[in-house]
Amino acid sequence: MKGTVGELGEFGLIRELTSRLTTTPAVRVGPGDDAAVVAAPDRRVVASTDILVEGRHFRRDWSTAYDVGRKAAAQNLADIAAMGAVPTALLLGLVVPAELPVTWPSELMDGLRDECQVAGAAVVGGDVVRGDSIMVSITALGDLRNQEPVTRAGAQPGDLVAVTGWLGWSAAGFAVLSRGFRSPRAFVEAHRRPEPPYHAGPAAAGLGATAMCDVSDGLIADLGHIAEASKVRIDIRSGAIDIPSQMNDIGQAVGVDPMQWVLTGGEDHAIVATFPPDVKLPARWKVIGEVLNPSALPQVTVDGAPWTSKGGWDHFGDIES
Repeated sequence: MKGTVGELGEFGLIRELTSRLTTTPAVRVGPGDDAAVVAAPDRRVVASTDILVEGRHFRRDWSTAYDVGRKAAAQNLADIAAMGAVPTALLLGLVVPAELPVTWPSELMDGLRDECQVAGAAVVGGDVVRGDSIMVSITALGDLRNQEPVTRAGAQPGDLVAVTGWLGWSAAGFAVLSRGFRSPRAFVEAHRRPEPPYHAGPAAAGLGATAMCDVSDGLIADLGHIAEASKVRIDIRSGAIDIPSQMNDIGQAVGVDPMQWVLTGGEDHAIVATFPPDVKLPARWKVIGEVLNPSALPQVTVDGAPWTSKGGWDHFGDIES
């Protein structure tokens, strides 16, 4: 489609975006009415929301609109999975300038739709508003399917800490892009389009996970949320975490210890959880630490010592974590 958003108009843009969508059996009423209706057989709805702002969370010279759509959906659907729920639906709030080419929001919607399909969900509605810059607001919904939610507050001393998914790949990709390069491509793509292990969240709940979250702010920061909520100490064994050779190469090229990316880099949306020590974990889960009684305040340590380097994403701190 040619032209700008302003030329197409609000309702023309809505028609263009909704025409690109698919649906699932959970969607009883989709886009086009005053509100969507999504089945909730469990009688409980898991909900999460995020906002992406151009220049803060994405750059158009680094990522296509399709990339932004995949990433925006992934980071919200991962939150649903990290509660032990199955993603069902996604709502979009979109702010765009009138002079923006129509192709941009159209490709954004394609990315949202395709990532939802990976997770088994669907885009069910939203809103579009004119603004000076691009902002993408996402609300994701999920179904617990008769399981109890796995919160951050259930970790117990003696539990194992395990992770599934990538760690540090997005941060390494960010480092590559920041220096004007586009390869190694796998790491750049990990930054542009994270691949959360959606099915691992509900599976972990079924295995008896005691606490869980997705790694969006960095492993230490997110395990810190679990430690604080559960009032425990969590110790990570750095030797248990494999670092790919290409990540080591990137680290050497930019003068960064790749373990910094692994421990503090966010936006991979891996899932980290605590499990009772007698649980037999599938091979996809890697045990990287243990839950201990707090020696003082709840905290995360690495190889028995506090982590003293900077780490973790803070929306009100520096741009680079």
